[in-house]
Amino acid sequence: MFSHIMVGANDFDASRKFYDATFAEIGIKPGVADPLGRIFWVTDSGVFVITKPIDGRPASHGNGATIGFSVESSEQCDAWHAAGVAAGGTSCEDPPGERPDPLGGNPYYLAYLRDPAGNKLCALKHR
Repeated sequence: MFSHIMVGANDFDASRKFYDATFAEIGIKPGVADPLGRIFWVTDSGVFVITKPIDGRPASHGNGATIGFSVESSEQCDAWHAAGVAAGGTSCEDPPGERPDPLGGNPYYLAYLRDPAGNKLCALKHR
């Protein structure tokens, strides 16, 4: 469904460190900068990008927005979360763990973080 996701960043060093660390835990190679300074993490299933906002204003997070990343196991989810906190992210919501499916399906395992710009992220393993 998605070709790419792009979020704003204010401190590129902090954001790159955060995303390189969390993405490494889910098998994604370090980001690559383009001539405009944007940083791209490219996978077979899509592209994630950080950029300075084009309007010149500071980057800010979307209130109510969450970007979710699929993980292969609860252990990988926990490693993603730990790497994010160690790399300058902030844990948010409840601690990583199993949650019931609100639509009545199998429970799932997830963890939430905020990146250095405040964007809300989730790693999720469907059961």
